[in-house]
Amino acid sequence: MKDLLPDLCDLYQEQLQIAEPIFTSYGKRCHFYGQAVTVSCFEDNSRIRELVNENGKGKIMVIDGGGSKRRALLGDMLAEKAVNNGWEGFVIYGAIRDIAAQSQLNIGIHALCAHPMPTEKRGLGDIGKTLRFAGITISQGDYVYCDLNGIAVSKQPLALP
Repeated sequence: MKDLLPDLCDLYQEQLQIAEPIFTSYGKRCHFYGQAVTVSCFEDNSRIRELVNENGKGKIMVIDGGGSKRRALLGDMLAEKAVNNGWEGFVIYGAIRDIAAQSQLNIGIHALCAHPMPTEKRGLGDIGKTLRFAGITISQGDYVYCDLNGIAVSKQPLALP
């Protein structure tokens, strides 16, 4: 296991935004990184359901769920589709469910908490908007780096140590 973020902070401190330490790591992959695909949704995972079916190679889905802890935006079936389509991981400002199953999937997942209640499917949400949560701002195409130490965001790709 490698600690990625401390090394990146040593090398690129001025280029990084670091998220407030409010997330828990749930996926099997302890460190992951990629280009951000942003989703804004509140207690409705319709847009996430669409995106997991697309090629996610080199990408992290960054989801602003408004910080809701009342409905899970990601469950094991959607996470498995994401794995099958090459997604690197998820950063979710909201809840997930099926955490025992998701912990066995080869994907990175950082979320606020677990909650068993599914979302409503109303077809709501936006893809590609700039997101602001946990003291950071993430735009579509930014670079996101995650490990057990936290989450970092950069406008440019960084050479990994």
